[in-house]
Amino acid sequence: MTQEFVHLHVHSDYSFLDGLCRIQELVAKAVKYEQPALALTEHGNLHGAIEFYTTCKNAGIKPIIGCEFYIAPGSRLEKIKEKGKKAFHHITILAKDNDGYKNLIKLSTASYVEGFYYKPRIDNELLAKYSKGLICLTGCLSSPLACTVLGGGDAEPIISEYRNIFGRDLYLEIQRTNSKGQDTILEAYQKLSKEFKVPLVATNDVHYTEDTDRRAHDALLCIGTGTHINDTERFKFDSDEYYYKDSNKMCTLFSDIPEAIYSTLEIAEK
Repeated sequence: MTQEFVHLHVHSDYSFLDGLCRIQELVAKAVKYEQPALALTEHGNLHGAIEFYTTCKNAGIKPIIGCEFYIAPGSRLEKIKEKGKKAFHHITILAKDNDGYKNLIKLSTASYVEGFYYKPRIDNELLAKYSKGLICLTGCLSSPLACTVLGGGDAEPIISEYRNIFGRDLYLEIQRTNSKGQDTILEAYQKLSKEFKVPLVATNDVHYTEDTDRRAHDALLCIGTGTHINDTERFKFDSDEYYYKDSNKMCTLFSDIPEAIYSTLEIAEK
């Protein structure tokens, strides 16, 4: 029996030289796996939103339009990179209605016009200004919260600020793709979820459609970073698990944390 799950962190080939999936393939997977909805969260852009929306609608799948924004460590207006620190982190934002979609557009525009530094960046000030209609998943291992936890810092100020901005539409994003650091994040987030009453949500950070596509995706990363596939020092994913998994597989992965699976359905209903 197929269990229920919705993918909420997904990249297509509109995540240029990083995402390998084609939108038609993603939607076909959602149909095949009998998933009621699907999100699209490109890196720093909304370029695929219209194609994604119409393809989902034609297939009878609920489209959830989002973006994995690059977020500045401080103000988006500060264009100085401190030594040993990142110029940006990642955060996953989803639109739950028309107001949310309009605010996604405003955030995306501001990220290019005002915040561009290495990448198009937003900041917490913009999130607070344009939060209406938006749902926040705290993001992957490169998120502000995850980097703080992995660095041994205090997570409370970050969670408190996000909760003030998003209220009941804030979720702690957890993944099990066998990447380094995820076990630490999972353990910490389970404690933070109970302490701050913020629900967990499971995602898989999909970058390619089939598990057999991992070598092609790796080659795509080489093109994007100007490196050779035999270069041992180059950037590459440290796991082969970033593909579009079926619902049963995702539910099995998080069988010990069923509430994180339920959250995907709750978000899709929103």
